[in-house]
Amino acid sequence: MKQYKTIVIDDERLAREELKSVLAKFTDIEIVDEAKNGDEGIEKIKKHNPDLIFLDVSMPGMTGFEMLKRLDTIPHVIFVTAYDEYAIKAFEVNALDYLLKPIDNDRLAEAIDKLGSNEEQDFESSAKNRLERKDRRLTITDRVFIKDGEKCYFVQLSEVRMLESDGNYVKVYFGKNRPLILRSLNSFEDRLDPEHFFRANRKFIINLDWVERVENWFNGGLQVELKSGDKVEISRRQAIRFKEMLSF
Repeated sequence: MKQYKTIVIDDERLAREELKSVLAKFTDIEIVDEAKNGDEGIEKIKKHNPDLIFLDVSMPGMTGFEMLKRLDTIPHVIFVTAYDEYAIKAFEVNALDYLLKPIDNDRLAEAIDKLGSNEEQDFESSAKNRLERKDRRLTITDRVFIKDGEKCYFVQLSEVRMLESDGNYVKVYFGKNRPLILRSLNSFEDRLDPEHFFRANRKFIINLDWVERVENWFNGGLQVELKSGDKVEISRRQAIRFKEMLSF
C-alpha cells in the first residue's frame, strides 16, 4: 500500500493535534511534520516534498491560499477550516477536498480516498481550466463543488450515477451521499455532457457509464439498473432516443 507523506498546517496547536490523532487511523497516511503558519509551512514542504498537506485557510501572516502561491510545486491539498465561504476559491486552486471543522470522519475518509485516483495538476493549468470551464459543457472527468448545509464536497462527475428532481431541488447521487442543490434538473441537463448523462424522464438524469442492465418496461418504456442497484424508468419517448443513441 502506498503511503502518502503528509504535513499538517494550522495555526492552532490543538487543531493540529486533533487532526493528527484522527489521521493516525489511516495506514496510508504518514505524517512527516507540522507547521503553525504559512512561512513555516513553505519551509517544511520544501524540506519534505510531501504528497499531501492538510491546510488551514485563515492563519496569521498569510492565508493558506497565499502560501500556495509561493510554492514552486504544490502537493495535493485538503483544506481544513471553520469557514465555508472559501470553498469555491479552494475548488479554483484544484484542492483535493474542503473539510469543515469539526471534521466528520466519513468526509475525511472520502477525501483521503480521492488520493488514489486524482492526478497532479499545476496551479497555472488549473487557472486556465476554470476560465474555459464557464463556457463549455462539463466533461465526465471534471470535478464539481457541492455544498449541502454544513457539508461541502468535491466530486468527479464520473462518480455521480444519477440526479433526481426533488421539488425545487436536485438530489445528486454519488457514493452514499445525496446532497440537495437548489436548481432545476433542466439546468443540469444543459451543463452535463450528453455522451455520458442521459435524461431518462422528467425526474431523473442517469450516468450511462453506470448502467448495468436494461429491460423492457411498461408502455414501451425501458428500465435500467445501475451498478449501484438503483433502478430508473426511461419514459417511452426517451426510450426511443436511448435506443437510437446506443444501438448498432
